Parts: sequence; C-alpha cells; structure tokens
Amino acid sequence: MERLSVVLIAHDRCKEEMAQWASFNRGTLAQCTLFATATTGQTVLKHLDLPITLLLSGPMGGDAQVGALIAERRIDVVFFFWDPLTPQPHDVDVKMLLRLAVLHDIPIACNRRSADLLISSPLFSDVGYHRAEGNAALLR
Repeated sequence: MERLSVVLIAHDRCKEEMAQWASFNRGTLAQCTLFATATTGQTVLKHLDLPITLLLSGPMGGDAQVGALIAERRIDVVFFFWDPLTPQPHDVDVKMLLRLAVLHDIPIACNRRSADLLISSPLFSDVGYHRAEGNAALLR
C-alpha cells in the first residue's frame, strides 16, 4: 500500500501546538511516512510514538531540505505551523519552502485550523490525487 509522505514543521512558539495536533491526528498520521525538521520532530516524538525521519533544524538547513524533497516530488503534504509575529533568521528559507510548495502544487497548511481542514478532507488519504501531475507538468 502506498503511503503519503507528510512533513511536519513548526516555529518555536508553535511546536507544542504541532505536537498536540499530531497526537490528536495520530490515527491518520500513522498511515503516512512522516518527515520533520529536527526540533519539531523531537517535540512531536514526545507526544507521538510513530517513526519520523528527522531532517536538520530549520535554521540549519532543514527548510532547504524540505524544499529539495518537494522539488524532487517526494513530499505529498506539508503541515507548517509558522509564527507570523516572530522574525525568523532563516526567513529566506521559509519563503523558498512556501514558494516551492505552491509551485509544485503541494498542499500546505500553515496553522491548526487549515491543518484540521486538510487532514479531514476525503481527498487527504487519496494517494492518486496527491501524485497527479498538477502544476509540476507545467515545469517540464
């Protein structure tokens, strides 16, 4: 059975909220292949006993790693709880990641309510829907 590849990212002030959200959605996330930036993943792992591939922390290149995975079409969905009120030293990487998600037609939820809507959609678990060519075909 094919599994969706899902990324979990959260800025510092949003990490606990991400962990609580992931714990609440454990059943659905258990059916996915999970990736997370390092400190987000470590926080989520305290609440969730699922395997998560840990990337670098965001400021150390984790956001760029996620961007590369998106560009390589290895990611299906991104949950990125970002903090709009705190300046981020790696803001350029954050913008790059958001741009790549939109460019490659990857669904991205940037707060808990949008994450709730995305994960509860009947299309969420449809791997064929996520792996359709979409905007990526325009890039060829």
